Amino acid sequence: MKLTQTDLPQEVIEEIANHYSRILTLIGEDPMREGLRDTPMRAAKALSYVTSGYRANLDEVVGNALFSTTSTGMVIVKDIEFYSLCEHHILPFFGKVSIGYFPGQKIVGLSKVARVVDALARRLQVQEQLTEQLAGVLYRLIKGCKGVAVRCEARHLCMMMRGVEKQESSTVTVAASGCFADEPGLMQQFLNLVG
Repeated sequence: MKLTQTDLPQEVIEEIANHYSRILTLIGEDPMREGLRDTPMRAAKALSYVTSGYRANLDEVVGNALFSTTSTGMVIVKDIEFYSLCEHHILPFFGKVSIGYFPGQKIVGLSKVARVVDALARRLQVQEQLTEQLAGVLYRLIKGCKGVAVRCEARHLCMMMRGVEKQESSTVTVAASGCFADEPGLMQQFLNLVG
């Protein structure tokens, strides 16, 4: 399942574009000048795309990409890039997330892990919540899995281009479910492998 920028109805995109036009006027711009004439519609389509996670059904994202296995070792999908919008300022934050899990009787298609990351990141978010959601959702979706660990590192434009204006700062969050939450040594092993 691919998330697309056209999954909001056209009339909703047009209404969002009208609001963008009004915002341009309110900040002192002329939405009819050449460089801005098409900006409200482009911005509305972009907003539709970067919030497409609201319209994603996570069960459908994984679908039938669960496969029987006899594997008992940790599976790690490392350095999955993501882009999201801070729910406090509606400014981007972006980075990489690494996810590990111990399969039970099933493994999940690797691309599905990245698609779940996209579906949850393409919403208004905070990094702490995104990290927790990934651990919980994947634990539920990977049927019978013994545990999920998540490490997320991101840079936040709300800290870089406004407020404290710290250009080199990044934030790291971790979350665990199942055996990773119950056995600290497993979480440390995961962090050593992805760090």
